[in-house]
Amino acid sequence: MSLLDVERIGSQRPVNLHLPVDRNDSAGSEAIELAESAGLWLDDWQQWTLIESLREDSFGYWSAFEVAELVARQNGKGSVLEARQLAGLFVLNERLGVHTSHEFKTTFEHFLRMVALIEGAPHLDRQVARVRRGAGEQAIELKNGNRLRFLARSTGSGRGMSGDAVYLDEAYALTAAMMGALMPTLSARDNPQIWYTSSAARFTSEVLHNIIARGRAKQSERLFYADWGLEAAADLSDRDNWYQANPALGIRISEAFIEAEYDSMRSMPAEFARERLGVHEGLQGDTGKIRVNDWDALEDPESKIVGKPVFALDVSPERSWSSIAAAGRRSDGLGHVEVFERRQGTGWVPDFVKQVWDAQRVPFRVDPGSPAGALIPELVSRGVEIVEVSGREHAQGCGALMDAVTNQTLRHRVDPMLRAAVVGAKDRPMGDAWLWSRVHSSIDISPLVAVTLAWIGVPEKGTSVAQAHVVMV
Repeated sequence: MSLLDVERIGSQRPVNLHLPVDRNDSAGSEAIELAESAGLWLDDWQQWTLIESLREDSFGYWSAFEVAELVARQNGKGSVLEARQLAGLFVLNERLGVHTSHEFKTTFEHFLRMVALIEGAPHLDRQVARVRRGAGEQAIELKNGNRLRFLARSTGSGRGMSGDAVYLDEAYALTAAMMGALMPTLSARDNPQIWYTSSAARFTSEVLHNIIARGRAKQSERLFYADWGLEAAADLSDRDNWYQANPALGIRISEAFIEAEYDSMRSMPAEFARERLGVHEGLQGDTGKIRVNDWDALEDPESKIVGKPVFALDVSPERSWSSIAAAGRRSDGLGHVEVFERRQGTGWVPDFVKQVWDAQRVPFRVDPGSPAGALIPELVSRGVEIVEVSGREHAQGCGALMDAVTNQTLRHRVDPMLRAAVVGAKDRPMGDAWLWSRVHSSIDISPLVAVTLAWIGVPEKGTSVAQAHVVMV
């Protein structure tokens, strides 16, 4: 056979890669051998992932506390998890592993595959004490006490997800609340490891966007980050890009299938880009009203407001999310904006705003013609001072925020949801000016609208917030 007879396969290494700093011996080879003994044969890229993610540091702990593997659907990331979980049960002696997915059906299918692998390998099956199959109680328990549980994630909490190894499949749907509940529980574990596996990030993937940012910055010393996703500018019809983004192409995915897939999705290129080429929503380059590269350049993790802030409130059209923004001046005179609070629904808003008002005695800015306008009467009845922002002032705020970004006269801290709103926001004309358009935007833009309303209330340098309000009146 000549080299010309060898069929082409997808890239076996990711486009974007970051490895932990302190890397030594690996348990990956043992995991690969165990998988093969159970009839699970791994591709080169899958074996490489296990070897690099299961390296130890100089002190004998996992070099990677976090493992992130981002690759398009159908490529086989589930098999990597299966091999890692088999190793956790039978080789690494992890007392508790927890596998979670966004949807129960995905979790259940993974559970069934794990059970089939173990029951099909007598040398593994005889070590099993029981397999729990009841709804919500799926688990594999060994005679030595090691367990692997399978859970569907709740929408609001990560409690109950803690273990020596935690596998967060469909990581695009993770929320900050889940991670905030999970992370403290891991401190009691001697040598924990968290796995994030996912297809491309959505605009709303707040946790995954943070992981992507850290992975691409290559500054997290204990993060393994492997991302096969391409950039937004990638040519969707270029077969080289297909092979770059899909390591299983030519192995379990055929070029003919992707060609048919591409043809059927010509009318929805963004979907093809995300699902097949791994293009992350929210990393789209310079396609929005505010260029995301310009926005990212203004990140400052230490940025904060000096003195009293300006607060503003906005609500999504379907009233599923409410956002409160704060804006003000820093000690160096530059502006600062942030999403001060953001939660689902509107029921929490009156009590929260009243608490902030009692503590700060600073008015809240609201556009009375927006969905948030319906909350004004109740807020006023509670004694909160409201500054109603007219359409003209709102449009001025949009222009002022654009100018501040362009001229680099403000800063903000990393906030995936605000960034997603910046990327997904579209505008609509208002006379000679413009406003953010809720109808044409691809995401809830209430964080950006709230920031805009707050920013227009920030006084010029040398003017206090109180003086600015007197001027407005």
